Amino acid sequence: MQHVTVVGYDARWPEMFAAEAAEIAKILGNNCVAVHHIGSTAVEGLAAKPIIDIMPVVKDLQKADGCRAAFEAFGYEWLGEFGIAGRRYLRKGGDERTHQIHIFAENDGANIVRHLAVRDYLRARPDEALAYGALKKRLAERFPYDIEGYCDGKEAFVRALEERALAAAGKTHGE
Repeated sequence: MQHVTVVGYDARWPEMFAAEAAEIAKILGNNCVAVHHIGSTAVEGLAAKPIIDIMPVVKDLQKADGCRAAFEAFGYEWLGEFGIAGRRYLRKGGDERTHQIHIFAENDGANIVRHLAVRDYLRARPDEALAYGALKKRLAERFPYDIEGYCDGKEAFVRALEERALAAAGKTHGE
């Protein structure tokens, strides 16, 4: 059972991302266009679940599928689309997860822009990051072993945050 824990920002998270991103880029080879640090651990000062979210962007998603065995050898569990069409989702660490990978094809602008817009919006607005972190801490205390309850509790906040972030980036859903 996954334990929902939210901790204060850890200055090691960018280094942890960089080390993992280098290995991910090697696995994906010349199919890899970019590897982005996304999610709460990518925002300095933001309280987060201590799980590094990584978004590789690839030229061809089917070629990424061909790397499944290499990712599994590197310790990742391959879960396919896992609820988001056109994504490949992988996680490392079992119930006490340490890393999550969200692979998208470079032509999937909507998902790529959405993730980067939220990250950049929170990086530029420490007050909103603080409010988001406080919400996550309250939810983690309320739902320590209920990831669905935790996610449901922040859904409305995240949806509104995403809208503000896309508007600030001059984008809309689907771009």
